[in-house]
Amino acid sequence: MKVTVERAQLLKSLAHVHRVVERRNTIPILANILIRAERGKLALKATDLDLEVNETISAEVSPGGATTVPAHMLYDIVRKLPEGSQIILEASGDRGVLTIRAGRSRFTLQTLPESDFPDLNAGDMTHSFRLAAADLKTMIDKTQFAISTEETRYYLNGIFLHTATNSSKAETLRAVATDGHRLAQFEIPLPSGAKGMPGVIVPRKTVGEVQRLIEVADAEILVELSTSKIRFTIGDVVLTSKLIDGTFPDYGPVIPLGNSKILQVDKSEFEHAVDRVSTVSSERGRAVKLSLTAGKLTLSVNNPDSGSATEELEVEYDSDALDIGFNSRYLLDIASQIEGETAILKLADPGSPTLIQDKDGGRALYVLMPMRV
Repeated sequence: MKVTVERAQLLKSLAHVHRVVERRNTIPILANILIRAERGKLALKATDLDLEVNETISAEVSPGGATTVPAHMLYDIVRKLPEGSQIILEASGDRGVLTIRAGRSRFTLQTLPESDFPDLNAGDMTHSFRLAAADLKTMIDKTQFAISTEETRYYLNGIFLHTATNSSKAETLRAVATDGHRLAQFEIPLPSGAKGMPGVIVPRKTVGEVQRLIEVADAEILVELSTSKIRFTIGDVVLTSKLIDGTFPDYGPVIPLGNSKILQVDKSEFEHAVDRVSTVSSERGRAVKLSLTAGKLTLSVNNPDSGSATEELEVEYDSDALDIGFNSRYLLDIASQIEGETAILKLADPGSPTLIQDKDGGRALYVLMPMRV
């Protein structure tokens, strides 16, 4: 195998593919990246057995062939080579090495046979649809922060992607994530081809990789899925992933519908005030108390170990006085997702979940469980 390829092209492709490879591997072949060259194309593939990323780039190939080399080492070598250089990759199956040459630099890496490289067989995909890269990126951005990191509740370790009917009776594609303390939901009009698709839980690592692969907002992404796998085609990159084999909880009853105490607050002022008073909160609890009276919100934190803080804001609120506590970090996570100038908090009582949205409603909603303070 002999391949000549531009450094910039190879580096960009390796950056997409090598991230999937775990730094620590008990199976040696999983530390490698598969390189296959044929007919003017160089294909790169990496996998961790749950997630597989493929990318094909143009290259001069004569002759073709395939091998596998350590992913992170190859990426670091290409990254450190001079900009604008032409890179020559050469491998002969009998020697078990890949030679990398660029200018006066020469590297030799140990290889493993390509026949040992696992293939994440996707099987038949039952549904496929296309959607704008910007829509998919927004779906991820608006919900990803609420994914649970608690491994025992593995069915919460991803985004639940499914079809739904919204309050206007329109069919939508909806993304939901929750960790039991907060819930994030975002939806877009149902893309053609998505109708009747199974509800699937896309793992956290897959969600993060898809988010990083979306580099052009006006591109179109092909999504294919079955009950066990999902595949995203983003330009020349194809990402295939296993889905989480579990049942996402029925989240509908968690979303409060009858919260009648309405608080309207300047989103930026609120965010900064929460951030300031939470400076003295304890690492463990992070509790901030919201005290509401007509036209006024008082934020307070009382930490016996370090001190206390209060701040007052003028707000739109004309319901009964209310004291309610929240985890300040969760409150800040949600506030950062509000796009408009005004945030709406719909409250009930100190023990019930609060609904948080943009003033204009929008396609996103957030639910936050209160804390005792």
